[in-house]
Amino acid sequence: MKFPALLSALILLGGLASAQGRPGSIYDATLGPISPIADKTARKSGDLITVLIVENQAVKNEETSQLRRATTLDYALENFDIKPNAFNPLPRIGASSQDDFNGTANVEKNGEFNARITAIVMDVLPNGNMIIKGRREIQVDYEVKVIEFSGVIRRFDIKADNTIQSELVAEARVSYSGDGQLTDTTSRRGLGNVIHRALIWLWPF
Repeated sequence: MKFPALLSALILLGGLASAQGRPGSIYDATLGPISPIADKTARKSGDLITVLIVENQAVKNEETSQLRRATTLDYALENFDIKPNAFNPLPRIGASSQDDFNGTANVEKNGEFNARITAIVMDVLPNGNMIIKGRREIQVDYEVKVIEFSGVIRRFDIKADNTIQSELVAEARVSYSGDGQLTDTTSRRGLGNVIHRALIWLWPF
């Protein structure tokens, strides 16, 4: 290669290197090339991951208690030598006691919550686990519904389509709240809520 061509190549390489370090550069060497077969699952802070929230809670508890207690007392004075004619007939003591208790308790509760939310990787722990957090707000007319999700996930639990089941998320916190006319209609608010709670606390039955 002749010297002018070599000099031109060096100048070109220097220009590309300086462009990579400039803000707003199109190419970033740290990200590597974009390939259609590359792994696109979340792995670093700022990446997105879709959480499939499928929570089915079924609680069933059954307890049975049975307590039976019986006491019998029977004493008779058969001989009284101090004063033989003091008692006729001799005194006798008899007692009987019985205590029965039967208790049965049944508790059964079912809950189901299904949703789909895309979360952001907030931080990567030293062992590779990732802290994620997501929020979705939906507003229809004057009603606002908010879904919030957070937790810790493992890199190996993420599927190839960049999704993860909520049951595989550690420290998972799922929140679904609403605000608006429909929520006000189906729940107690303000002074009515305070009075209702006070009645529950004061009423003994």
